[in-house]
Amino acid sequence: MDLQLQDHVVLVTGGAKGIGRSIADVLAAEKAIAVIIGRNQADNETAVAEIVTAGGRAHGIATELTDPAACESAVKQAVAKFGRINGVVNNAGVNDNIGLEEGNVDDFIRSLQRNLIHYYEVVRHALPELKKSQGAIVNIGSKVAETGQGHTSAYAAANGGRNALTREWAIELAKYHIRVNAVIVAECWTPLYEKWIQTLGDPAGERRKIEQRIPYERRMTKSEEIANMVVFLLSQRSSHTTGQLIHVDGGYTHLDRAFI
Repeated sequence: MDLQLQDHVVLVTGGAKGIGRSIADVLAAEKAIAVIIGRNQADNETAVAEIVTAGGRAHGIATELTDPAACESAVKQAVAKFGRINGVVNNAGVNDNIGLEEGNVDDFIRSLQRNLIHYYEVVRHALPELKKSQGAIVNIGSKVAETGQGHTSAYAAANGGRNALTREWAIELAKYHIRVNAVIVAECWTPLYEKWIQTLGDPAGERRKIEQRIPYERRMTKSEEIANMVVFLLSQRSSHTTGQLIHVDGGYTHLDRAFI
């Protein structure tokens, strides 16, 4: 299906690796231009080079997203380079295990900066261009906002905030013909997930246990499956979809565990 995204400029935070990289790859396959925003310049450059070698277009901007001024600068750099912004994908973040019982308010606030505040800042600065292009916004979220997980109060709160901003922005920006949706991730196999599972005593066994709790096909979601939904939501093929939290998770979040 042609998603009619040719020459669209889309900001993708955390676009050098994992889910963000898959989103950049799918955008490039649809002839859009992925502007990869992340802190590690070398990772950004590697991702851009690989996308270009494969015949796509991409651009990297090294930015510390926890710095509001840097968020503004990244958006300005993208506009200076391409003259427009057609979409924003807020993806960067990390489950940093800032809990309640053993946590503290300073770490909690820092986690919100890593996982929520830049969602607001990037869109705030991109908004003038999104108004011109009648663009689209997709926020990447996590099932922990709905299910809980334990020992990750800050990340759960940040993801609850992502969901709330999705609905709030969909209302506020409808008059500008800007659609806002979220894709909610549960158990998705990424390099970061693999790194975490390797810290467990029996990584292969732990993966099997997790996958047995995923109703559909008893496997983890692939990052490209997340990316396919994100890019669809960026396109006019989803022209009357806004304010939605769409779970691409093999039924993990909502299907009755009795099914298992």
